[in-house]
Amino acid sequence: MLFKQKKISACIGMLSISILLSTGAKAQIAPPPDYDQKLGDVVVSATISGTQLKNMTQNTTVLTKEELEISPDQTIDQVLKNTPSVFLNDQPYYEKDPTGQGINVRGLGTARTLVLIDGVPANDAMYGTVQWNLVPMSSIQDVEFIRGGVSNLYGNYGMGGVINITTKPMKDNGNEVSASYGSYGTQNVAASKDIAINDVLKLRVSTDYFHTAGYVQAATIYPARNIGGIASSSVSSTSTGSTGVAKGMGPEFANGSNYRLQGSLKFSPDTDGFFKMGYHEMQNLPTGGYVQGVKATQESTFSGGTNTRFGDGKKLATNLFYENTTLIQQNITAATASANPYVSRIDKNPYNTLGGSIQYVQDLKEQMIDQFTVGADVRTVEAINNGAVINSSGVATGAGFYAQGKQQFYGASGQVKSKLQSIPLQMTLSARVDQWMSQVPTYYVQSTTGTQTPTNSPNQSKTEFSPNLGLLYELTKNINLRSAAYQGFHAPGLNNMIRSYGTSRYTLANPNLSPETMKGYEAGFDYRWNEGIFQLTGYKANVYNAINPVTVDCPSGYSGCTSATQQSNSQTLHAQGVEVQGRYDFHRQWSAEAGYTLTQSILTSQAAANLSTEPINSQLPGTPGKMGNLGLTYYPTVKSSLTTTLRYIGPSWWDSLHTVEVPTYFVVGLRANYEISPNVTMFASAVNLLNRNYVTFGGTGGPIIRGQPQTGTIGARITF
Repeated sequence: MLFKQKKISACIGMLSISILLSTGAKAQIAPPPDYDQKLGDVVVSATISGTQLKNMTQNTTVLTKEELEISPDQTIDQVLKNTPSVFLNDQPYYEKDPTGQGINVRGLGTARTLVLIDGVPANDAMYGTVQWNLVPMSSIQDVEFIRGGVSNLYGNYGMGGVINITTKPMKDNGNEVSASYGSYGTQNVAASKDIAINDVLKLRVSTDYFHTAGYVQAATIYPARNIGGIASSSVSSTSTGSTGVAKGMGPEFANGSNYRLQGSLKFSPDTDGFFKMGYHEMQNLPTGGYVQGVKATQESTFSGGTNTRFGDGKKLATNLFYENTTLIQQNITAATASANPYVSRIDKNPYNTLGGSIQYVQDLKEQMIDQFTVGADVRTVEAINNGAVINSSGVATGAGFYAQGKQQFYGASGQVKSKLQSIPLQMTLSARVDQWMSQVPTYYVQSTTGTQTPTNSPNQSKTEFSPNLGLLYELTKNINLRSAAYQGFHAPGLNNMIRSYGTSRYTLANPNLSPETMKGYEAGFDYRWNEGIFQLTGYKANVYNAINPVTVDCPSGYSGCTSATQQSNSQTLHAQGVEVQGRYDFHRQWSAEAGYTLTQSILTSQAAANLSTEPINSQLPGTPGKMGNLGLTYYPTVKSSLTTTLRYIGPSWWDSLHTVEVPTYFVVGLRANYEISPNVTMFASAVNLLNRNYVTFGGTGGPIIRGQPQTGTIGARITF
């Protein structure tokens, strides 16, 4: 049974009661008095070589376990949306299409930022989106977020930055169980057991399950019009639309589960090892909540590696990972808002990826170079697109699409760090060379008569060079000035190279796509003192050969085609902005943090066929120019906390021609934590506390989406 909205007052009441509870016990929830200073000493593992946060030359944020546990949001993507320069709308990942769960950093677009889970890529191997379902909040220890170019370290995806999600460390023996329940029947259950087999081997068995009945996402207020909440260029400021819900639309349910076996090995005093195996499932009803349109993902994963310390600051790390995924999509068509919706196309995408790396780090003493790092890695991605067109009677028409694709990546990198003795200047110089190879041996479209129209594509190969120079100047004991200049690249996803789709309006893949490249730089400063930190950063970046659909004529063999677009390396994108963030523990029981982002994201060149619909020098749709967040936390005792948050999103555009504006909105959140005992913690949270009905930002051409409505959650965690 759904957790009724009228009963959310019970959740809010629990928030109020929890702050009255008090006991003098060992601190578990409240951070230590010198929290901000200790945070500066945290080693950022996403740098590969290991760099303290206070010595980072690019704007970097670390979300600690303490910060994650006071957030009202219940998924890691929604937590990240409150950090500067992250463009994620107010719609949890599980309410989105699995091919649309990306992340946009600094206005550079989705699928251009790398996300890792314990150092292993979490970007979908075929679509480049992020598999947020692989990592529930209950399993996360902390999150590292380096903004800006990181292709010098990681190669592909390294334009917007890297987000490394670290899971909780294993214990000798221990158990953890957590559960929560909230609005719209949303349930989370997770359990893990750590076992020390002997001095060499530790094991963890863990599982988690998620379910929500979901809510109706189709917006019913401006700027949605009265056709399924889907806008068009005809929408105007006078077209408010009394209902945006078309026939067949409903709540967008979602289910997910993860099953994992992890191992930690101690081969010798100087060599550690690990392995992780998992099976993951996800089903949801995106794009309107049509009950026929279930999309399902099944995935098997494996990763392992070793870390060896040789003494005198020498370290060697090896890693291996493998993922095998099957995505089945049932896509819906409805001729009008009142017409019966039906499954018009079924796509099956099996794909896999295999990769490995080796990294060597050596610290040097009393020399000009303090540390050097060298590394090499390899990765292969293979995918199939098999799409069948279905008519309104539920019968396959015989028309469809089929393609196979393969990409290979070979990379080698090096980095040196040097800290001058004469002046307090630290320099980090790194560079990487990547070899990208692409093959599309099979690609054809099939008509209703069974006739196959193939597209021949030559094999491709391209070499990319990605340098990075970072400087850090210690102006005073508390103030660091930093700057970085970098170059990055992003290879086209296999979805853009092999997946064509449509029934009358077609989006065509392009097997001849080539990588995008980026050049950018940033500068800023960090001011740290005992009670807080303040950071200011400005940045500029240009993405060249950016991939975007371009209007083309309907090709032969495409049944019923009335219009078509095809993926093309046709754009140059320019993004620049300012990031402001800070935290201040102004009292032993009070802490405040805030962030603000000012962003311009425009096209500076475009394909001639698209200039009339996507003009240059115009803010890109789905990219608000102004965003801000504010959080205030009160610690009544060392065992309890109460946090309130405010999220501000400035106006944005739904379309490239700026005819449909998505208005400004504010969202308030609230969360309370209370430690009943050292082993039991309870929480209650509310997202959109004031139950505001608003439209959240999104990209051009898609549905106009209602922001997450008032959502209450209560939960507990037990360790033993």
